[in-house]
Amino acid sequence: MSQATVLYDAPGPKARRRSLIISVVGTLALVGLLAWVVWILGQPRVAANGNETPGTWDASRWDVLGDPVVWETVARGAWFTIRAAATAMVGAMIIGILFAFGRLAESKVIRIPVAIVLEFFRGMPVLLMMLFILLVAASGAFWAVVVALAVYNGAIIGEALRAGIVSLGKGQREAGLSIGLTPVRTRLLIEFPQAFTQMLPVIIAQMVVLLKDTSLGYIVAYNELARTIQNLSNYYGNSYMFTFWLVAITVYLLINLTVSWIGRRTHRIAAKRSTR
Repeated sequence: MSQATVLYDAPGPKARRRSLIISVVGTLALVGLLAWVVWILGQPRVAANGNETPGTWDASRWDVLGDPVVWETVARGAWFTIRAAATAMVGAMIIGILFAFGRLAESKVIRIPVAIVLEFFRGMPVLLMMLFILLVAASGAFWAVVVALAVYNGAIIGEALRAGIVSLGKGQREAGLSIGLTPVRTRLLIEFPQAFTQMLPVIIAQMVVLLKDTSLGYIVAYNELARTIQNLSNYYGNSYMFTFWLVAITVYLLINLTVSWIGRRTHRIAAKRSTR
């Protein structure tokens, strides 16, 4: 009995027209929503005592950005954020590699305890880890942020690397052992580079999450960007709060886009080298 072949045709004219209409309507709705939000923010507000506060887009709300001290303070907060994130990223990669190798160890004496510790850190809220390290270990706010982010994200990266190594199959390991490499060198020189290249998009995405999670340092009194912006709002007054937080959003976006771009470039270069 011959088996029927199912062919999947391209969408017809009606389907394409319907898709175009949905896209246009969705775009117009989004633009309309944003325009409404902008209009609402621009309206003056009347307080309970009858005093009128100028709208968000009033020029008086933005004159504070002409003060050089504001930008020096924002730059300092951004630097503290980048410094904590970069240090935590290095720690997360080292911890992730150790977790991945521990989870793949042949001995149950190593594999089972590592799996328990990994699941514990993956399930622990980052903020609680920061508070625990700050209060119990009596470390500074910087190291509380760095260690908590490194351990938490290291556990996630370790599981991603383990999955990447497992997905390679046994052929790579057998090939390494057949040419005289030890199991450890086979894992380091053959399996790990391939798994790292394969899982690099996941790792970069986790690094972006780590970067954004540095804002939790605000709770433990680390002077990163979010806490710096709040201090500026307190100093200049609540009328400038929206202005300062819009600056913070822009800075976070620029940093995250830069990290994502570097990650994509690194993945593209690594992928080209692996295919040679």
